Amino acid sequence: MNSHSAIGHWMNERTSRQIVMVLAGSVLLALSARVEIPFWPVPLTMQTFVVLALGMVYGPVLGAATVLTYLGQGLMGLPVFAAGGGPAYLAGPTGGYLLGMVPAAWIAGQLALRGWVQNPVTAIAAAALGNLAVYALGISWLAVVIGSVEQAVVAGLLPFLPGAALKVTAAGLIAWSLARISRSR
Repeated sequence: MNSHSAIGHWMNERTSRQIVMVLAGSVLLALSARVEIPFWPVPLTMQTFVVLALGMVYGPVLGAATVLTYLGQGLMGLPVFAAGGGPAYLAGPTGGYLLGMVPAAWIAGQLALRGWVQNPVTAIAAAALGNLAVYALGISWLAVVIGSVEQAVVAGLLPFLPGAALKVTAAGLIAWSLARISRSR
């Protein structure tokens, strides 16, 4: 096998593996949307947990690509979001939260690349910082939809803080554990 063939084979294998990872991650996101506690106007789901974990485990590029793939699936009308799919879904109350998942995966992934997953406390902090992007975009868009920043904070942030703390902690600890396992090999 000449060097061009070997490089081409390696790239095809790597690309194929990345495509499988993105598709598997988008399926995990769709499944996590179904783990739901109904709140109004935004449900509590496990999506942010999966987004943050994917970002820290996959890295910023593959993590964000996975979330973008998931959003694309939903935009095409596939019922991957908590209550369905389609373009109108992103115009509703959850649209900002969904869009905020892209920078959340990117931020958590960047911090993981910089070594934040080497320590459980900084791994949790990386997940928390990524999660801020979800709330920043989510509350901003929710305020537009319902017409009040105060109502958006009361309805779209405060009831979610206990669950967010658990999801952020779990995502950080999973990423830290996987990094530890990876280092010990």
